[in-house]
Amino acid sequence: MQRLIKLKEPIPATGQGKRGSHIYRVAAEIMCHKGYGATSMNDIAEAAGLTKAGIYHYIRGKEDLLFEIMKYAMDNVERDIIAPAMEVADAEERLRAIVECHTRSLIGGVGAVTIVLEEMTALTPAHRRLITARKRAYLNFIRQTLQQLAREGKLRDVNPTTGAFGLLGMILWISRWYRRDGKITPQETLDDYLEMTMNALLKTAKKSRR
Repeated sequence: MQRLIKLKEPIPATGQGKRGSHIYRVAAEIMCHKGYGATSMNDIAEAAGLTKAGIYHYIRGKEDLLFEIMKYAMDNVERDIIAPAMEVADAEERLRAIVECHTRSLIGGVGAVTIVLEEMTALTPAHRRLITARKRAYLNFIRQTLQQLAREGKLRDVNPTTGAFGLLGMILWISRWYRRDGKITPQETLDDYLEMTMNALLKTAKKSRR
């Protein structure tokens, strides 16, 4: 289980959105450490620097908080990964952009939020359908990029669906092993992930821009 990283920075003084983001990340860290079922609202309130009554100003309950964390995670994916990658017409460069943006996002501190996406069974059926649809859209975006590479004769003999699942799983696993205080630097991690991705999926990858 991922080690708990205490978030000591204060909640921003203005903007409910900023306060919400802080709560989501604090709660995600605790849920990764203790598990969703064992995490109490008292745990989250204390870590976020709020009273239990105060935290209910922002969320209605633990399931609602879990859903909000997942929406926050998918908002990050759509804003910081999909949106910039969609601007890249060249499929090989788009694949590189996906890997780079997603790796930087996880290294930058949203790893715990990503892991909490695994707690899908704790959601209501309606909430589960919404998050599943957004996760599927991201997977399809990666798969379509690989399909374009296949049409261009650049993809190795790999099924684009298998490749998309494999790539996404490899990137998401960063949340399980990467340590911000470890020996491997963010740039080394990014370079290695780009090297592995491009050489595993493409017949001849363009020279890496290190």
